[in-house]
Amino acid sequence: MVLHQGKADRDRTAGTNPLYAGANPALAADFVMPHDKLRDDSLPPDTALQLVRDELMLDGNARLNLATFVTTWMEPQARELMAECVDKNMIDKDEYPQTAELERRCVNILADLWHAPDPTDVMGCSTTGSSEACMLAGMALKRRWSKLGHTGKPNLVMGVNVQVCWEKFCEYWEVEPRLVPMEGDRYHLSAEEAVARCDENTIGVVAILGSTFDGSYEPVAEIAAALDALASRTGWDIPMHVDGASGAMIAPFLDPGLEWDFRLPRVASINTSGHKYGLVYPGVGWVLWRDRAALPSELVFNVNYLGGDMPTFALNFSRPGAEVAAQYYTFVRLGREGFRAVQQASRDVATHLSSGISALGPFELLTRGDQLPVFAFTTRPDAGFDVFDVSRRLRERGWLVPAYTFPEHRTDLAVLRIVVRNGFTHDLADLLLADLERVLPDLAKEGGHPKDPSKATAFHH
Repeated sequence: MVLHQGKADRDRTAGTNPLYAGANPALAADFVMPHDKLRDDSLPPDTALQLVRDELMLDGNARLNLATFVTTWMEPQARELMAECVDKNMIDKDEYPQTAELERRCVNILADLWHAPDPTDVMGCSTTGSSEACMLAGMALKRRWSKLGHTGKPNLVMGVNVQVCWEKFCEYWEVEPRLVPMEGDRYHLSAEEAVARCDENTIGVVAILGSTFDGSYEPVAEIAAALDALASRTGWDIPMHVDGASGAMIAPFLDPGLEWDFRLPRVASINTSGHKYGLVYPGVGWVLWRDRAALPSELVFNVNYLGGDMPTFALNFSRPGAEVAAQYYTFVRLGREGFRAVQQASRDVATHLSSGISALGPFELLTRGDQLPVFAFTTRPDAGFDVFDVSRRLRERGWLVPAYTFPEHRTDLAVLRIVVRNGFTHDLADLLLADLERVLPDLAKEGGHPKDPSKATAFHH
């Protein structure tokens, strides 16, 4: 979480609407919100609610946030169900056995979607999100490697475009991160570059479906084949983990012929974010291992908790059961055809929007949104302005479109990225196109100004 420090000026008079003050109509007008310590007295609940709501109006509109992958819209029925389950502790499986059963069913559904060879042998669990799921998968990779008797320093091979949670895993669990830099027009990991960095101490290779930088799928099957060939030459049996934070809930419905999952024997584990293209509010993630052998048994704790014996593998303990219930609701509500329709609609909007932006003239597309419904684009050299100018002007209209530079070996490339999610319609896309076209003449008149890349709004999460 972000750390904050410092004090703001408190020598001011509050100006909240006094009509929301309950029994005392002047209470809210005189009230100054607590910043550093609790007040001695209490407030009526309606007054407290309005005061906090007033401050939250300063946040951006989540529906216009094209930076985040996280779900910003669910049906009212789903929100109602989550409200009913928010007081259930997910870890209390003996106290809330049916919530635990819904979690088990979700794991089974994902095992089926991801073509597990023997669904009865799959191991899996819910998490607070993909970050925790990746940590658990990384722990399993390292423990599997250490049980083979290796004594060197473990390393993990992945592209430089991985989500920061993988770098955290390497730092926290003392694993050497072998990050493959971008090169030219290659913006993610390739089979050749991955294998070139493997050795007898490589605990695994992480492939992403798809990259947060540009929405593209990494070539999972090609990487798996290259690792198969490496194993036959050297005897190094290096497993793969597929970080499918977003794509693992896109590809099964829109790209069913694409082999990226447990159909590839080299793939040991897969994670996804239920709160991204699993279409659930944050925070819930999922991680599955293809069989019991892929998850070392000593990592699983059997806890006697509230009268029940419960196997658990997690970094967190107590957390609400609402998101798991919402994930199961989404599976029940949509089914295969519903998921296909929703994800196809997002992809259609993304390709429509990217085509419209390309047609405006000053922009070049890196991707089109035809894999993840996500695409990146940059300004042409003769545009007269840069991506940071565009991001700033769009923000004036409420659009949150991040501008940022790419990582190592392509720090010269600055892009804008748009994430299309469920609830972002063709109508909203056309409004964005109209606003973008409207600001272009002003941007051309203003001209570009040198930008500090360190101030880039890199929302690649």
